[in-house]
Formats: sequence, C-alpha cells, structure tokens
Amino acid sequence: AGNTLKEALLAASAKHFPPSGQIPEPAFFSLPQYNTWIELMYDQNQEDIMNYAHKAVENGFPQGVFMVDDNWQRYYGNFDFKSERFPDPKGMTDELHKMGFKVMLWVAPYVSPDSPEFRELEAKGYLLKDKNGRTAIIHWWNGYSACYDTTNPEAMNHLKQQLKANQEKYGIDGFKFDGGDVAYMTGEYAFHDKEADVNTFMEKWAEIGLSFPYNELRAAWKLGGQALVQRLGDKDYSWRATQLLIPDMTAAGLLGHYYTCPDMVGGGQFGAFLNVKKFDEELIVRSCQVHALMPMMQFSVAPWRILSKENVAICAKYAHLHQQMGDYILGLAKHASETGEPIVRHMEYQYPHQGFIDCKDQFMLGDKYLVAPMLTSGTSRTVMLPKGKWRDDRGKVFKGPKTITIDVPLERLPYFEKLAK
Repeated sequence: AGNTLKEALLAASAKHFPPSGQIPEPAFFSLPQYNTWIELMYDQNQEDIMNYAHKAVENGFPQGVFMVDDNWQRYYGNFDFKSERFPDPKGMTDELHKMGFKVMLWVAPYVSPDSPEFRELEAKGYLLKDKNGRTAIIHWWNGYSACYDTTNPEAMNHLKQQLKANQEKYGIDGFKFDGGDVAYMTGEYAFHDKEADVNTFMEKWAEIGLSFPYNELRAAWKLGGQALVQRLGDKDYSWRATQLLIPDMTAAGLLGHYYTCPDMVGGGQFGAFLNVKKFDEELIVRSCQVHALMPMMQFSVAPWRILSKENVAICAKYAHLHQQMGDYILGLAKHASETGEPIVRHMEYQYPHQGFIDCKDQFMLGDKYLVAPMLTSGTSRTVMLPKGKWRDDRGKVFKGPKTITIDVPLERLPYFEKLAK
C-alpha cells in the first residue's frame, strides 16, 4: 500500500496487527531493567540477588524493574521458592520494593514430571498430549518436561490463578514468560483446540502476559499491537551482535512489536560469557549506549563486576539518560498504541526517498531524535543527516541533508534533535 515504508506499515498494521490502545507498565519505558541470568544462571539465590541489587544502587544506577531468572522455583510447575536458596523470599521482595525496584519472576509453561503438580494437571487434562493421547514430554534447553496445553482455556485459567497466588504470597509484580518456542515443539501433538498447531500453542502462551502489566516475552505469534514487552532473542557478546540491534529493533517495530527490549546490555547469550578472562570494555560500554535511547534497556552481566570504575560510571550515566528521556519514550509508546507507529523507526520510515534504505547504523527515536551510536571499535563515525536543522548532543547545529564525520570518544553517544524548520 502507498508509496513509502510508513504508508505500507500503517496499512499492514490496520489489517493484520491493529494497535490495542494499551501499553505495558509505564516503568518499562522510563527505568532500566536488571535481570540476574548472566550473573547467576541456574544458581538463583536470595543472597546473590540482593547483592546484585545493592551493587546497582551503590554504583549509581537508577532503580527499575528487577527480574529473578530461571531456577528460583522448587521445580517447574510449582510456584514456591526453593527454601534452601531463599530463606525469606517475601522479605527479599519487600526489601527490593523498599529500595525502589519492581520485582518479576521467570516462568515457563513446563511442568516437572513425577511431581504432585504433574499428577494433578494430568488428571485434569491440562497437559499437552502427543498424537497417541499420552502426556507429551518436551525436550527444551533445560531438560525434559511435560507442558501446559496452552490451547486449553481451563488450563490457562488454572495457571493464571497459580501465578496470582504467587503474587499474593510473595508480593511479586509480574512475570517473564519464557519458553513456548516452536523450536522445541518437534513432535506431533493432540491439542485441546483441534484447530491449533504449534504456532497457536506459542500464541496462547504469550497471551497470558496480557493478564499481567509487568510482563516480558521472547517468543510470540500474531500478537503485534498488543501490550506485551517483547525482548529480542538472546544475542552473543560480540560487536556483530551489537550491530544487529538497530536492524532487529526496526524490524520488530515494523511487525507491530513496538514495546521491544533490545536483549541485554552486552548480550543475553550466557554461553558467550563463559570462560572470558578479559572483557572488551569498549564493547560493553557501546552496547549500553545503544540501549540507552531504545524503548527499554536491560542489564544482566554486572557492569561493576567486569568494567573499570570509569567505564561503570559511563554506563550509569546512560542509564540515567534513559531515565531522563522516559517521559518522551512513554509518550511514543502511547502514540504507538493508538496509531501503530513504531517507537524505534528506520531512517527510511521517517525520511522516505532520501537515500536511507540501506542505513543500518542509525535510527530515529520517534520523530524527534536521530541516534547514531558507535557500533564498531573506534572513536569516529559518519552520520547521514536528513533535510532540516539538527542539534547534536553537544549543542552544535547542522543543516541537512549532509553526511558528516564526527568524533566519538568512549563517553559519547551521538544523537541529534530535530529543530523546527
């Protein structure tokens, strides 16, 4: 439809993924997120979680949304904390709240076999069955588990009640809904909904997030335009992965996933962080800067553990920049929920037919800010400015269209504000 990317997007949005008028919890857009995955992996425990939170505050980072990742539960399908690792989970949540954090827990649709919950759910017919009518066992990244049949409304209502009971008991604000990927659905299944397939399974798993304003997903299907936080798939700790953030984020917006988090600062693929003797501090800082002017930014690997004092301070500075831009980003989120216009926009979307089709290293944050981060090692880059007047982060004014070469020391994130004509 139309003659521009914007016109095509708005036509596709209206037809296939119309905006819902709702957004996720506003805190996602104005405050950084902290996820314990890279630091703790499967060793989630109360002492180290509190240490992470206190270190974030001590190093000058704003309090935001705090996510406790996988393996806090007694086992999958049970929603109580492991008592040997969490002696006082309600006390932990209360302390995090007093510090100014909101608290989320990792959950997945899987259920540990041979558990009381497994027996109860199987008896009720709430577990996914294979084509022969037996309870299916899914091989996913952390083992072999039974799984909720997400196409069964009664099963999903039961799960929601379990999660709401967890919130009531422990004071939890919301959940990270992980798993549900079609990549692990390799068998032939007899879904409760006879018309369903594995894509429907993933869609129905993701839909549960709509019942919890504090939500995060990594996998979804046909849910563009909905009030769901969609995190990009886990990325490596590498320059190449950092260079993919802008094209991946602009693509997400064009698919209706406006409220997207660009994975984790430095990468969310935990294997890339194993056995690293010396971290590339420049890479971590530049990754942080890319996140700062995205809809959301999420830390997992702890900057204060792997960076020099000076570079930790730079990361804290950009976490505060994200906070300072929070009202503007929140306004863009509300605009997206009403119009279908993305928050992160491809340059070609905002400035059609000016030569930006292949531009992958800068983006528009709404219609006001052009962001041009460093995506390679070094301290210099070129920036393509569209028509109009632009004021950079140092206060210098340029008149476009023109291509400029700028110096970008490690502490600088170049961005340009569009001035009135």
